[in-house]
Amino acid sequence: MAAAGAGAFAWLSFPAMPTRRVYCSAAHRDGQLFVLGGCGGSGRALGAAEVLDLSTQRWTALPPLPTPRAGAAALAVGKQILAVGGVDASQSPLASVEVYHVDEGKWEKKAALAQPSMGIAAVQRDGAVYALGGMGADTSPQALVRVYEPAKDHWQPLPSMPTPCYGASAFLQGNKIFLLGGRQGKLPVTAFEAFDLETRSWTRYPSVPSRRAFAACAVADGVFFSLGGLQQPGPHNFYSRPHFVNTVEMFDPVQGAWSKPSRAIRMREKRADFVAGCLGGRVVAMGGLGNTWGSRVAAFPSLYSAADRCRSGGETGSRCMNTSHLSPPAQPRGCTKPQQHCCMLSSPTALTLSPCPSCASQV
Repeated sequence: MAAAGAGAFAWLSFPAMPTRRVYCSAAHRDGQLFVLGGCGGSGRALGAAEVLDLSTQRWTALPPLPTPRAGAAALAVGKQILAVGGVDASQSPLASVEVYHVDEGKWEKKAALAQPSMGIAAVQRDGAVYALGGMGADTSPQALVRVYEPAKDHWQPLPSMPTPCYGASAFLQGNKIFLLGGRQGKLPVTAFEAFDLETRSWTRYPSVPSRRAFAACAVADGVFFSLGGLQQPGPHNFYSRPHFVNTVEMFDPVQGAWSKPSRAIRMREKRADFVAGCLGGRVVAMGGLGNTWGSRVAAFPSLYSAADRCRSGGETGSRCMNTSHLSPPAQPRGCTKPQQHCCMLSSPTALTLSPCPSCASQV
């Protein structure tokens, strides 16, 4: 994979969200960022729905969700924004599905899930919505897979996941949905599985090598990344405690195996429960929790290039590690005000990533 250009990315700051909240759900459609539900200061689920126009940098309040919810799956499908599952104001999983019609400016209740569920992983392909896993009212992880066709307003069950879990990361690659990570109760899931949309069958891949809760996952150039998290002690380490890690593990489909890069390519900060994704050929890690400066808990904006991989010569086309493209930023201070701030990364403009402009951190 070639380097992602001479620059990295720079932060753009947007107006703060009108409603302060956590565990809200976001969906992007046609230059607009929709933010739905979440939990307010009281810890109760909210019905607040707001949209940010990225070009004008203005927030607009939308009609509230008919059912207040937090931790729902949110997707944009055509001119509709779907809110699927989540938990209600009493912290009970929801089966309800609601759709916001962008053109009409109103919400509509749709066919509910067969079972209440929170922590659903969801993707959409060709207008169909696939909802995978979740956690039910009995707190047990679910292996449910269902597909929703908006034109028919109907959920159809599909073959169950080999490993039940909730809070997993789902990635659509070609005609397959890859499912990675997630949890079963308090235990992290290391299963790595894919559902073929054409054959409607599951394939198991080698499991993630290390057991880490609240790890983040991303895909860049077809390679899967499992990053950071809270390392869980082994079954015989009775006196060991979970600890934050900066682990980077990669699955290369060409090799069909996981690899752990050298220490030089680990994340600069140990963190868990953070956001990760791919922008311009680079894996980006933002926010989260971690141990730094003693017991201080902070959020760290940072950038790591996915271009540390290159193809070596030879008939096998094996991949080798090359750190010459990697340009991690200096260590920033902690971000202490994440509740309402809205920031995003723009196109390449600088060699190193700036800290989030909404916080007091300095590089």
